[in-house]
Amino acid sequence: MKLSQFRFHLPPELIANTPPKQRDEVPMMVLNRKTKTIEHKHFKDILDYFGDGDVFILNNTKVFPARLFGEKEKTGAKIEVFLLRELNKDSRLWDVLVDPARKIRIGNKLYFGEECSLVAEVIDNTTSRGRTIRFLFDGSYDEFKRTIQRLGQTPLPKIHDRPITEEDEIRYQTIYAKHEGAVAAPTAGLHFSREIMKRMELQGISFAEVTLHVGLGNFRAIEVEDLSKHKMDSEEIIIEPETAEIVSRAKANKKKVVAIGTTTMKAIESSVTISGMLKPYRGWTNRFIFPPYEFNIANALLSNLQLPQTPMMMLVAAFAGHDFLLKAYQEAIKKKYKFFTYGYPMLII
Repeated sequence: MKLSQFRFHLPPELIANTPPKQRDEVPMMVLNRKTKTIEHKHFKDILDYFGDGDVFILNNTKVFPARLFGEKEKTGAKIEVFLLRELNKDSRLWDVLVDPARKIRIGNKLYFGEECSLVAEVIDNTTSRGRTIRFLFDGSYDEFKRTIQRLGQTPLPKIHDRPITEEDEIRYQTIYAKHEGAVAAPTAGLHFSREIMKRMELQGISFAEVTLHVGLGNFRAIEVEDLSKHKMDSEEIIIEPETAEIVSRAKANKKKVVAIGTTTMKAIESSVTISGMLKPYRGWTNRFIFPPYEFNIANALLSNLQLPQTPMMMLVAAFAGHDFLLKAYQEAIKKKYKFFTYGYPMLII
């Protein structure tokens, strides 16, 4: 398919800029792929569609404060460093993005914190904005991580052009986040409250967890019209044997398997047996899913309403059907549904 086939007009005011008052108190669209019907519900109504033996697969990645603000040595020029991934734990090597990039060269030292409590040296150029840096930190690794936690900022996408709040630090994180490593939240999971998860358990629904550390590649503009030529950045995934067993048992028993978010769907589609079952895996994936695509594991998907021409929208279109999804998005726009990070969910069954 072509990039232009995923273009639609989204009024800027429909991009949710702040989280809802309560995680699970939001409208939800329900798309039925067989009947091509659309229902307007609320997120708590999700319990009406699933029951005993069904499985929800969650992405338990945890967002870390990846955005640092500092100064360049000598000139004092203000710089932003966005931590992408840790390359070497012992030597404190990281791949990062820098802004403004033209001012940051190999050999430069960067200072963070009011008393320059954290210093980094640029040791390589990776892309026009990408750099590899080494943090010069003498303390233990735990002390280093605490320093990053103290100085870093919650990496809310830049489309939310406002100061980060204490509320963002809590709400831009799922309640089941465990393993730190994501630079963006798996947003479909933001709607789950402890109350609704407990009600699901009482209804006989099981939860299985995967880890996919969400990267910035999901937000990078696609610059080719032919989608087969687009290359996604690699993201680390972990699928434990216990998760594979829970999901495979549900599939064998003809139960519903629900992927919570596009990152979860991408993770499970990256590790499938020849017979179409989920298998354990530790490694990386750069899978880019767009129509047409035959899904192997999940038969339902929960996803936030996505921005135009993004990889997330394309995966949802592959699952729901391209034309059906665009029809649903137009209806969502008419009803003033909120899109993106803090927006409303869509359940596709």
